[in-house]
Amino acid sequence: MKKRFPLSRRTFLRGAGAALALPLLEAMLPRSFLKARADEAIQPPVRAAFLYFPNGAYPAAWNPTQPGSDFDLPLCLEPLAPVRQNVLVITGLDKANSHSGDGHYAKTANFLTGLHVEKTTGLNINAGGISVDQLAATRIGNLTPLPSLELGTDPVATGIDANVGYTRLYSSYISWRSAAMPMPCEINPRLVFERLFGPKDENGQPLPVARTEDNRSLLDTALEDAHTLRRQLGHNDQQKLDEYLESVRSVESRLAYTAPANRWIPPTRPENPPIPPAAIPRANPAEHVRLMLDMIALAFWTDSTRLTSFMFANDVSGRNFSFLEGVRGGHHDMSHHSNDRAKIDQYNIITRWHVDQFVYLLNRLASIPEGERTLLDNSLIMFGSSISDGNAHNPANLPILLGGKGGGRVQPGRHLAGGRNTPLCNLYVSMLDCLGIQVPRFGDSTGPLRGLAG
Repeated sequence: MKKRFPLSRRTFLRGAGAALALPLLEAMLPRSFLKARADEAIQPPVRAAFLYFPNGAYPAAWNPTQPGSDFDLPLCLEPLAPVRQNVLVITGLDKANSHSGDGHYAKTANFLTGLHVEKTTGLNINAGGISVDQLAATRIGNLTPLPSLELGTDPVATGIDANVGYTRLYSSYISWRSAAMPMPCEINPRLVFERLFGPKDENGQPLPVARTEDNRSLLDTALEDAHTLRRQLGHNDQQKLDEYLESVRSVESRLAYTAPANRWIPPTRPENPPIPPAAIPRANPAEHVRLMLDMIALAFWTDSTRLTSFMFANDVSGRNFSFLEGVRGGHHDMSHHSNDRAKIDQYNIITRWHVDQFVYLLNRLASIPEGERTLLDNSLIMFGSSISDGNAHNPANLPILLGGKGGGRVQPGRHLAGGRNTPLCNLYVSMLDCLGIQVPRFGDSTGPLRGLAG
């Protein structure tokens, strides 16, 4: 074994234009922890991700009939089979403030606030209050280089939906710094990669990316520093470092076809939305989504942030899912199935695809050891939509899954059947508690969600 030395959790591998945060290594832990790994004060932190898919899910193909650990897996949940021990299927959750308003905009914008969405056709948008991820960012965001990370795949929608009299801006945001200040989603995977692994200042904050003359990758520029560090690590840490660098290399190589991007554009008001750069993989939406999910895994692995949100698509998105076998059209159109069996079948195929992506992220996090657990054990991955059946636009009995164990505070592997009309925000109160943030209430909550701990 190499001689151990104290290593800061905020150590970066640096090179020209790069600053790679490191995963948790034994060299970062006190000697006392290695002798007796039971001190709660030095356990890995809990992370939370909020994943949103639009247009709901067909209830008969989503809701299990059996509560508890022997729950069945309806058609849309069948992809959960290999990870069911790491997932809570939660039914009965509702958003009371979404029962008025239109079918989509008044339900999407408050997915993470739970509050009333102001009807407007202008720029005076209002989602009722701060979203749960941003509330958490105000409490623990200072502990990481990035307070939070907002990701998506669609550019900000603009204009007015004349059918319902709402601005389309509401379809593009689930994360809100305040009632009137949305957090725009970054949709370019290369820009996200550079936020995570580009140059940082002395406080770990991202700086503009300076391109190297020979156009080397960000990882290549930091390899010399990595090799130096590796020689000073023990065998276990060397293996962890090698696996981490291999994962970064894999993501970077998949980004190789995209054009160089400018530095990240910070959140702005909706009257001045960021212009999405070119070279986003529009031709391969599945790869676009997987790249973003890999970014979440890398961000949590390196403790670059502990809070992230991801929109698979904007609501009322016209995305065509004909790349899936058996589908010939768009998600929004299929969700308005009018009880047409052919449309319902295609609607279910699209929903299963979204669940497959959720499973992909869970498997990725479960493959990463962290302390005595895995990265998934130390995370909470909330996945859901803002309506149940897309044909009825009903915000009751929402399709919600929760992956991970929240650092041991959540007992997954069950169908948790909440009481009818249980506020979705009760789940958020409990998730905040797992993050070490105690609040008496959030949104329209009536208290914590009962039964998460078993």
